[in-house]
Amino acid sequence: MHIPGKMSRTAYLDNGSTTTVAKEVLDEMLPYFTNEYGNPSSIHTMGDNAARAVTNARKRVAAAAGCRPSEIIFTSGGTEADNLAIFGAVMSSGRKKIITSAIEHSAVLEACGRMRETGYKVIVLPVDGEGFVNVRDVAKAVDDDTALVSVMAANNVIGTMEPIAEIAEIAHRHNALFHTDAVQAFTKADIDVKRDCIDMMSVSGHKIHGPKGIGALYVRTGVKISPVMVGGGQEHGLRSSTENIPGIVGLGKAAELAMRTMRGDVKRMTELRDAIIDDILKTHGSYLNGPNEMRLCSNAHFGFGGVRGNDLVLALSKMGVYASSASACSAGSTEPSHVMTAIGRDQSEALSSLRISLSRYTTQDDADLLSESLPKAVRAVRK
Repeated sequence: MHIPGKMSRTAYLDNGSTTTVAKEVLDEMLPYFTNEYGNPSSIHTMGDNAARAVTNARKRVAAAAGCRPSEIIFTSGGTEADNLAIFGAVMSSGRKKIITSAIEHSAVLEACGRMRETGYKVIVLPVDGEGFVNVRDVAKAVDDDTALVSVMAANNVIGTMEPIAEIAEIAHRHNALFHTDAVQAFTKADIDVKRDCIDMMSVSGHKIHGPKGIGALYVRTGVKISPVMVGGGQEHGLRSSTENIPGIVGLGKAAELAMRTMRGDVKRMTELRDAIIDDILKTHGSYLNGPNEMRLCSNAHFGFGGVRGNDLVLALSKMGVYASSASACSAGSTEPSHVMTAIGRDQSEALSSLRISLSRYTTQDDADLLSESLPKAVRAVRK
């Protein structure tokens, strides 16, 4: 995907951090900034128009998730959705134990940490060298005092796709709830909340060619959660605040577009990802982080001996290739990623990483520019 600028060729390969807003999404959002700016709580015509837009978007997101529209709660993004799931479900349960994994997004880990500070028991399960949670560990940890098990669908750093349906089934044996952060996996992996026995699922607009500042939490009918934000009682009383109508419309359209071409997009991204992995592993001192199988179609993550990841990102940027060394939430940090240390990488290895993340708009020309630029960047950084 070409990025406008001074360089004739550029390749944006940091889609795990954020994606471009699709033209069709932007076109559908624009009227709700100008002509259709009503508040959906108002009873006049403009308010009715806004309310209908929210209803339509809710149907679109629900169709992508495989659930009822009434089970979708709009939030400000994936972080708020994670927080609402954890705080809301645990505080409503009367139980005192939370189980999660060592490679969760910080929105999950820090929310669990906050619950630990208030007296809840938090079990953080280890992962293996490829980032997989062992279902036997889950079975050992879950008991009748467990309120919630939260394990992400696909890791945002190394792309590991967890066995969430199996984990959910184990949680339900003890009547515990199961939540998954599906921010990276939504519309890029085969997830169905009913089939996979998911009680709550977090998604985000800006990872699927929608706008920033909008997300959603699926909450299965019958699951009781307490609101984290109170006030006007919007979103079924679970998320008070005047609705972000342009963002909600954008998320709905983005979800609809992604599901329309999902099968072909996933196949093409997987093929391009695999070709990129094969090519990059020809670079001296390179290795793959994360699994070969059960890996998110859009993710490739590497380590390079004798290279600092942030230096490599900057060297590639000068060549018109935009990637990252970790998730955007920790980019630029001098501390190793908790995901990398969890899979057994030492500090030097953890800081030598490069994440390539694709989207449905990534082209072969993008991959070719990466192939041309990476060996030069690695040599320059090693010098």
